[in-house]
This record gives sequence, structure tokens and C-alpha cells, in this order.
Amino acid sequence: MTTRVLQKGRLQPAVEKILTEEFAAHRLADEADPAAFLAQRGGEFPVLVTTARFGADAALMAAMPALKAICSFGVGYDTIDIDEARRRGIVVSNTPDVLNDCVADLAIGMLIDAARGLSASERYLRRGDWLRAPYPLQTRVSGKRLGILGLGRIGRMIARRASGFDMEIRYHNRRSVADVDFAYEPTVTGLAKWADFLVVASAGGAETRHLVSREVLDALGPAGFVINISRGSVIDENALVEALVQKRIAGAALDVFEFEPKVPEALLALDNVVLLPHVGSATHETRQAMADLVLANLRSYRDSGKLLTPVA
Repeated sequence: MTTRVLQKGRLQPAVEKILTEEFAAHRLADEADPAAFLAQRGGEFPVLVTTARFGADAALMAAMPALKAICSFGVGYDTIDIDEARRRGIVVSNTPDVLNDCVADLAIGMLIDAARGLSASERYLRRGDWLRAPYPLQTRVSGKRLGILGLGRIGRMIARRASGFDMEIRYHNRRSVADVDFAYEPTVTGLAKWADFLVVASAGGAETRHLVSREVLDALGPAGFVINISRGSVIDENALVEALVQKRIAGAALDVFEFEPKVPEALLALDNVVLLPHVGSATHETRQAMADLVLANLRSYRDSGKLLTPVA
């Protein structure tokens, strides 16, 4: 089976070397005019390797008439037009499970940072403010109520870690989960009203856009914190900025943003929000595991016509 690959978005040099040598990959980013290249040569590539950031829209699929498989580096696939891929008979894979631990680790770290003011207190010290006054008291984490929006693979890992802090846990999904002991909240607003901390771990995409709305943030209240490690689109970013500026919620910790890498200017001056540049899976170990899974999917497709981790 011919598996010549078109690569959209850059990957680690070692991975790109394997893609070039083993799959005759061509990097679209190397083209001065990608649209012109696709118009002339897009039909040469039956396989696309992309990332969760760059995805693959319907226009790209149309420009690649021989496309049969898309292998994406990342667990989220909201940037891939899955409906269009299915219509065209294109199979799609992602890299689930291998990043669960690191993303869950970061979620807990962000939660503690937001509650205890770790980043903010370090800035306080560096500015010399400690010479003038002690840093203000912050919020305890242990024993508090944690609401998890999206109890999938990563959400479960977050719950496991939070249990070590004796946190009471509830969750909201589209439907309740049978094999967990945590209480199910039927609405996001109800979960936010109950929780001290609301961790957003749901999938992105049209179905979850602005699921955390102004109403949800108001339900979380002036003592509540929101932590987002899923997709920026899940939170109404304008409403979040207003809630933080007006202190209608206590704080936030954000690894993702609605229009990243652009971050709202108003957030940059606030000390009640932790801002990270989408680093949930950004460890040597996890990125290597993700790369290995992308390559394993490519080899499986080349050898058998099947992907190891197809998107449902």
C-alpha cells in the first residue's frame, strides 16, 4: 500500500526524519505557497499527518483527492472536520491515553497555583513587595469540593489525584458514568454552584463551545476557581475575563485559550489568573509517547490498512 505522507505542522526533528525516510513525507510548511502546492500536487498524498493545533478542514481534504487516512498528533480532534472525513471515507486517528498523566498532573498543579497564589506570590517576592508587607492569605486546597466537567480518560486521572487531597468530587458529562463512585450533577451550572474548584476536562468542538457560560461562572461565585486544560472554546472567554476583572470568581488557571496563541490583554495584568502556553502534554516523555503512537498508526495503516487508535 502506498503511504506517501503530507505533513501539516512541525513535529520533533527526530520524528520528521522518520517520516521523511520511511514515508517520503513532504512538509507543507516548507512551501512558500501551500495553496498552490496543494492545487498542483495535493493528489499525490493518501495520508496526512497533522496536529491537534493545525487539524484538517474540509477544504484541505478536497485539495487531497487521494486522501484515505489522517494521523493526528494530539488527543483532541475538534480541529479536524470529522463529518467531512467520514463522508469521504477517510479514517482518522489521534493519540489518546499516552498524555493522560501529564495533563492531569498539570491540572492539579494549576489548581494549587491558583488557590495558593504560587505564581503570584513569586512575582510579589521578585518585585520586592515582601520587604514591605507579608503576602495576603490564600485558599486551602485539601478537603475542598472539586467539580470535573468531562469525566473521560483525563478527567478520571484528575479525580484520582484529587482524592489524595481528600477532595470531594462530583462531575458532569452528557450522561452519567456507571463505573465511578462520584456523584453526578445533571447540569454544568449545578456543578459550578456546588464546587469550590471547577476543572474543565471536556472535549472541544461545536457541542461544547461556551459550555462554561456567564451563568456558570456566576454560579461558581466569588470564592470559586475555574481550571481549564481542555480547549479554550469550552469557556466563554469574554465572560471569563469580565468575571476575573470584576472578581465575581476568585480566580482561574488556564492552559488553553479561545484564540490561542492570542491571550486577552486584560488577563496579562491580573494576579488572580494563572496563564500557561498550552503545555498540558509538553514533557519529553509524553511527547515521545505521542510521536511513537503516530508512527505506530502510520505503520499499521501501511501494513494492514487499519489504524490502531481510530477516532470513534
